[in-house]
Amino acid sequence: MKKNIVFTVIMIAAFTWQCSKVEQSLSLKESIEANTAKINSAVDMIAGSEGYQILSLTESGTKSDYLDGFSDSIDLKLIAGIYNFKPGNEQPRNFYFPFRLFQKTGTSEKLIVNLPEKLVFYPKHLHFCNRADSALKNNFVISATDYHFYFNRWHNSDYMLVADLAKDSKEIGNLSMFTAWKSGSASSYSKKFTLPEGYSIIRQGETGDTNKVVFALTQDKDTLLQEKLMFYGESFKRKEKLYILSIGNVDIVRGTEFDSIQVYLDGIIQKTAGAKIIDDNQDYNSSICFRRDILLTFDDGTTAKLSELLSPAREKLRSLSKAIEEMYFSKHIVDYIAFSIYYNNH
Repeated sequence: MKKNIVFTVIMIAAFTWQCSKVEQSLSLKESIEANTAKINSAVDMIAGSEGYQILSLTESGTKSDYLDGFSDSIDLKLIAGIYNFKPGNEQPRNFYFPFRLFQKTGTSEKLIVNLPEKLVFYPKHLHFCNRADSALKNNFVISATDYHFYFNRWHNSDYMLVADLAKDSKEIGNLSMFTAWKSGSASSYSKKFTLPEGYSIIRQGETGDTNKVVFALTQDKDTLLQEKLMFYGESFKRKEKLYILSIGNVDIVRGTEFDSIQVYLDGIIQKTAGAKIIDDNQDYNSSICFRRDILLTFDDGTTAKLSELLSPAREKLRSLSKAIEEMYFSKHIVDYIAFSIYYNNH
């Protein structure tokens, strides 16, 4: 209950702050069209980046169960240093890490790993390593400034990763994520990937008495798109409590505390405009990226579906939402490397 009150207060404060801004120069219709154009342009740029390739990695061809039985703790200080990909010939010490994959070449307070891009963009070459790959140029750099992984037999976990990624000395992006989970209790997570151009893809969530999910696309300090959902229960038993969709300076709000869907422009409620939320079916994935659409009615009586305004970007937004939630790169690249170094040094 306390969390819900705080969340409502924050929303009211945000709207009040927005009301103090100068009078908007664009109508609701013009704002929606301009804001969705920005989103389409941003997603188009992101989709053509190597950062998008990193986000789009899957566990295909990897040893997805190498964490089974793991009940140890790894801190950054235990694996800190500069490492180059250089497979060794030592007797295997762990089934999932058949031989040493990296050689320490220097000291650092960070975890800095140099390896061939082939092993990053095609993870199977890392997980099923060919010693001949050591002849490849170590042109990809993972530089982790924060890392820890705590896990125990009761499946409680606490995870943190902050890392910069670069290829051929060119920055690709920054990954920042935190997850905490306790069996049979509340959990929380926050995942963010930022490209050099300032675009960030964000996914956050909380579970407990009330569940909360946030998906956002930002550019520097500006929010291009943000979707917040608060609900009770799971899957088909879900009961939505609050839904907020922000498209630039336009907010669409539906909640149990409101009689109807509210539409705001620069924090000012629109009296003659309206919105209708259309769901294919009620499930956990009800989102404009998946099974939700919004029919907007503007002051002049014309209408527009959000799915059509975002049609160039919607498929990629769906992909980004799923990718940032699963974040295979952290587990199948960074964690695999961290555990390999840890098991071969301790």
